[in-house]
Amino acid sequence: MFDIPLSALEVAMVRTGTRALDTLRDTAPFAQELERLGYHRIWYAEHHHSPAIGAFPPVVLAAHAAATTSVIRLGSGGVLAPNHAPITLAEQFGTLAALHQDRIDVGIGRGPGTFDEATARALRRGAGPATDAEYRDDVAAVLSYLVDEVALGPLPEPWLLASSPADAALAAELGLPVAVAHHIRPENTHAVLDRYRSAFTPSRWCAQPRVLVCVEAVCAETEEEAAWRVGPMDVVKAGLLKGLSETPFPTPAAAAAHPFTAGERQALADFRAQQAVGTPETVVHRLSRLAAETGADELMLTTPVHDLRDRIRSYALIKEYAGTTTAP
Repeated sequence: MFDIPLSALEVAMVRTGTRALDTLRDTAPFAQELERLGYHRIWYAEHHHSPAIGAFPPVVLAAHAAATTSVIRLGSGGVLAPNHAPITLAEQFGTLAALHQDRIDVGIGRGPGTFDEATARALRRGAGPATDAEYRDDVAAVLSYLVDEVALGPLPEPWLLASSPADAALAAELGLPVAVAHHIRPENTHAVLDRYRSAFTPSRWCAQPRVLVCVEAVCAETEEEAAWRVGPMDVVKAGLLKGLSETPFPTPAAAAAHPFTAGERQALADFRAQQAVGTPETVVHRLSRLAAETGADELMLTTPVHDLRDRIRSYALIKEYAGTTTAP
């Protein structure tokens, strides 16, 4: 049996030929199905000015999903502290936690959530990127406001997102559980965890190191079908390799016809080897191996595929196989 919790990261991909409204309409049935399947939590990511990802505030999506579910945990993965006043984040997530007790998380990250410089400056009201000191102060202020000024009942559970050792050091200093972005920078995962565990200081939020690892997971009945489903995200990633942030999220058929270069194919293959794509047996084996290698207390799966039914089917296959098989 797979013996650690499985959760989901929702990045709200906007499919080519559809509207952002269609993506929004998918969020409630997606949350309901994952709750039915027994997933532990769903987090929503903050993005801006992208043709492939909806600019939907995580707190709004979490509130919408919370209103249509009853037990699954919901929150941000993450809400980006430099884009918001700390007291506003504390008020928003503190209110959610009061309305949906013991079900709300506030996962905090640093990046601007966009590759567009004008959008990043607009989010920061004209300011440049946050310095290390400014980011630390923002995170500490959110935590302080949650406790001192906003507490309406049970507090939201705070997490810090980490894709670098510097992020891990801050999580350790503040005594926060850490969510490791293996799905973005897998090459940094072990350095992040080493830094976090070696420097961890207990706090009111966390008595000992607590680790969630986020991994891309796309599962289907056959390896060929899984590769077909992951194709659209491969196109988006290939665009990012070229420094292009304006790549739409194509259909699987369009992705299959995309002219990848040899270098792109190799980079995508190297990345995929560190994620979990394939049949249920392949995916659960890779998830089990990742959990063992990292000592993760929880795995969070992100599944950026084109069709809602295929996305839910992926989560269902993983949960079914993980629940009936002792993974190697």
